[in-house]
Amino acid sequence: MTSPPAARIHLMTTFFLVTCGALGGACFGLLLGGRGTAVVAAGAAGPRAGTGAFLSRRQVRHSSSPGSCRSTKYAEGIADAVLVNIATYQAAAFPLPPGGLTEEERDARRTPAYRVAAVDGLPPAVRGSAADALDAVDQGRDTDHAQAAMDALFLTVYEHRRIR
Repeated sequence: MTSPPAARIHLMTTFFLVTCGALGGACFGLLLGGRGTAVVAAGAAGPRAGTGAFLSRRQVRHSSSPGSCRSTKYAEGIADAVLVNIATYQAAAFPLPPGGLTEEERDARRTPAYRVAAVDGLPPAVRGSAADALDAVDQGRDTDHAQAAMDALFLTVYEHRRIR
C-alpha cells in the first residue's frame, strides 16, 4: 500500500526537522560547554522537533484533502473582496453629492471591481451575483435597482460562508 504524496512529504520533512534539530542542538551545545553539553542539547532538540512534527500531522492531512479548509478560506476571501470592490464602485457610481466624482475616479474603482470578480476560485453563485451587481451599477440610472443587486450579492456571499 502506497501512502499519499502529502504523507510522504510530511514524513521527509519530519526527518529533516529532527536531523536539523539534533545537529543544531549539538552545535549549540559544543559552543556552550563541550561534548557533554552537545549530547544533552542534541538529545533534547531532536525529539522536540519530532514531537512538533507529529502533533502537526492532523493539520497537514486536513489541509491536503480535496475540500480543504485552505481552498474554502481562499474562496471566502475572494468573495469578500468582490463585495468590497463592487460596493466601492457603487459608491463611486452613485455619489451622495451629485457630480462629486469625475469619470476617471469612477473608472479607477470600476476596473478593480471587474478584475476581482473575474478571479479564479470565486464560487459560481458569487460570480453570477457579482455580474448582476456590476451590470446594475454600470447602468447607473436606478439607484434602487443597484442597491437591490448589491443586497443580493451580500446575501450570496453570506450564504456561501454559512454553507461550509
